[in-house]
Amino acid sequence: MVETCSSVAMSGCYVLDFRDVDRTQIALVGGKGANLGELARIDGIHVPAGYCVTTQAFQRVIAEAPSFDDRLDRLSRLDPDDRDAIRALSAEIRGSVEGLLVPDDVAAAITAPLAGLGEAAACAVRSSATAEDLPTASFAGQHDSYLNVVGPAAVLEHVRRCWASLFTERAVYYRLRNGIDHRAVRMAVVVQQMVSPDAGGVLFTADPVTSDRKVTYVEAGLGLGEALVTGLVNADAYTVRDDEVVATAVATKQVAVHAVAGGGTGEQPVEPGLQEQPALTDAQVLRLAELGRRIEVHFGRPQDIEWCLADDGFRIVQSRPITTLFPVPPTDDGENHVYVSVGHQQMMTDAMKPLGLSFWQMTTPRPMSEAGGRLFVDVTERLASPTTREGLLEVLGRADPLIEDALRTVLDHAGFIPTRPDSAPGGPAPDPASAPVESDPLEADPAVVAELVERGQASNAAAAREIRVLSGPALLDFIRTDIEELRRFLFDPRSHQVFTAAMDASWWLNERLQEWLGEKNVADTLTLSVPDNVTSEMGLALLDVADVIRPHRDVVAFLEDVEGDDFLDELDDLAGGREAREAIRAFLDTYGMRCVGEIDITRLRWSERPGTLLPVILGNVRNAGPGAGRQRFEQGLRAARAKEQEVLERLRALPDGGTRADETKRMIDRVRTFIGYREYPKYFMVGRYFVYKQALLTEAERLVRDGLLRTRDDIFFHTFDELHDLVRTRRADDRLVRRREGQFREYQALTPPRVLTSDGESVAGAYRREDVPGDALAGLPVSTGTVEGRARVITDMARVDLEAGDILVTTHTDPGWSPVFVTITGLVTEVGGLMTHGAVIAREYGLPAVVGVEDATRLIRDGQRIRVDGTNGYVEFLEGERGGDALA
Repeated sequence: MVETCSSVAMSGCYVLDFRDVDRTQIALVGGKGANLGELARIDGIHVPAGYCVTTQAFQRVIAEAPSFDDRLDRLSRLDPDDRDAIRALSAEIRGSVEGLLVPDDVAAAITAPLAGLGEAAACAVRSSATAEDLPTASFAGQHDSYLNVVGPAAVLEHVRRCWASLFTERAVYYRLRNGIDHRAVRMAVVVQQMVSPDAGGVLFTADPVTSDRKVTYVEAGLGLGEALVTGLVNADAYTVRDDEVVATAVATKQVAVHAVAGGGTGEQPVEPGLQEQPALTDAQVLRLAELGRRIEVHFGRPQDIEWCLADDGFRIVQSRPITTLFPVPPTDDGENHVYVSVGHQQMMTDAMKPLGLSFWQMTTPRPMSEAGGRLFVDVTERLASPTTREGLLEVLGRADPLIEDALRTVLDHAGFIPTRPDSAPGGPAPDPASAPVESDPLEADPAVVAELVERGQASNAAAAREIRVLSGPALLDFIRTDIEELRRFLFDPRSHQVFTAAMDASWWLNERLQEWLGEKNVADTLTLSVPDNVTSEMGLALLDVADVIRPHRDVVAFLEDVEGDDFLDELDDLAGGREAREAIRAFLDTYGMRCVGEIDITRLRWSERPGTLLPVILGNVRNAGPGAGRQRFEQGLRAARAKEQEVLERLRALPDGGTRADETKRMIDRVRTFIGYREYPKYFMVGRYFVYKQALLTEAERLVRDGLLRTRDDIFFHTFDELHDLVRTRRADDRLVRRREGQFREYQALTPPRVLTSDGESVAGAYRREDVPGDALAGLPVSTGTVEGRARVITDMARVDLEAGDILVTTHTDPGWSPVFVTITGLVTEVGGLMTHGAVIAREYGLPAVVGVEDATRLIRDGQRIRVDGTNGYVEFLEGERGGDALA
């Protein structure tokens, strides 16, 4: 019997048989090793015999590597974007590890178990890192594996290569990108009896494309499945649903990969008569699917499984969680459900921490479901009822055609949503500035807006005064009660009446003037430089800040070299620095509660991280001239007035033109008077959130001093109710916080779907259009006009580097992005709708904009010249190919 960790002191534990491994031993055998140990324990699952070379062996050998700690320090300081430096240093470390001598006792421990695998047995030698094949990070393909390794000397050599693969360029880059400490990851190695299969491949217990949990997907090829994983050969594909193979695609198999004598693998031609034959029968596919379900039940989540078929028996050689599946909102009624993403309506699809989710749920008037750190609205009942279905689809389709198309796709799934004539009302729009109400037409009276704005300011000021003296349970009680006051203001019928009147007038103008004058999207020009738009005023105010800074060279130079956020007080020592500091502080006093992703109360605000604004301010210093804010506003105002005069003159020349002109004038006045107010409800909400957040962080500091929390940010990983209980009972759960931190990192890597079903199917939707040029990217036109320029693909506002004339390409733009809009000449986003905030500000600034462009940040390369057609809704490439095509 091989001496393993079960029978020797753990300090010298160098090998561990699969039969002695379970999921609790990841730190010793890595993710792949732990999963193989678990697989070996499942009834009916056959795992080829093998053992793990533990991380203690790795640590013992690495301890003798010269300057290893120093190299890791250098590695941790690298910029993830500096691929040349990553390549050079990782190669240096890898070469050092490969050249290490393995101590005799470690080498003997590694090779001794080979005798138990059979005389001269061939082995698979696979890397098994401690951060690999985990629910939060798969590291798939980042480390090295070797097949058909024959003999003790070869096994020892390939174990050393696996250790070194911890520092491949791709693995180092992956860790840097995902914030994983290089020192926290260690390498174990799996040594497993080699199987020479008739067929091999992969099995997904959920559809890897649609995420449908009711589907099993199998890929199969002749010979070793490694050929499929590496993309060397095409695979047969089988789809299983409800214990039936519902789709089969058989590939032509000209070559297969097999083990070769003496070690290694090689390609062999497939006999002509077998090239078009399926690698598996339907019966074998169903048997494999059943094994997959058994494995999924054991691990408790969908799995990506590698298998091989030998002597008509399936062997499982690897199983890892599918980390790319978007979670499904929990239900307990056994019914089918359909969910619409809140983030796609809010232009903020990033994952949110639990406290942020709680506050949004407490604020919104409609119940929401949570999944993957995002919120969704269940629209099943409205889709099921013929009396509400078309109305829902029309409203959603007007805002975002992709959501409408995705919902129609779900409706086409026979029987998924049975018709229910008596369905309850409900709806998907949680935005306080987007829920339409029935109302009488308003006259265009600016006093209505002034009154609402004054009420909002007074309400927020009162909350700020009252909360200052509160702490402990009284603070949480106040916030819970005050949110009801916030809700009363946000969803006040008069407030809704104002901006819905503006939106209705905007749609009326576009529809009527296209019908009467044959011109598209006229309201976009007519709404340039409207009054009382607090978000567009914010962008212009930052231009004014640049005007104060621009004349002072020392201030500009200082700000260009600033690192961190504690720079404002240092400005006083510079000529012009006091004026610059006062200008920045004045901006923060008005807008400092805002930030990108501002609906999440846990996000750092500009007041908390003013350095975020410096790239935008310095860009304004470079790209704009003195008085640019006022000039831009007046230019837009002149264009709007000229367009109004032109439209009215053309209408009067038509039959019954006087009546049409008078009606159009009323609508123009209404939209210009009221549309700016649409930005105020969220502005007041975000301001109120910041008042709450400051008070809660002060309370969190007390909890840290009392030893109940490690850091004050730990409160963000509690729901509001959990935080209230913590403050009241003085009992904390640090394990909960740490678990939530890991979940949040996992959720950050996921892309939320527009529409999600209870089967887990992510439905993206498509544009059903024939007016888009062949290679163009289709989207939703939200701000009229056409512009050509350099695309700047930017997903982090803190990394903004724009020049005048650039076109911003990003995932989404909530109000926190608005300061960037004063520099760009066009906008392309992956998420958005006609009345989302980015679209409103783009129209006000006169920026041609197309939103809802799927995969825009991948398909458009940074620096590529593009044309944005904001009138017809597409993006054309003026040079080169799509970024995604070029990288494929």
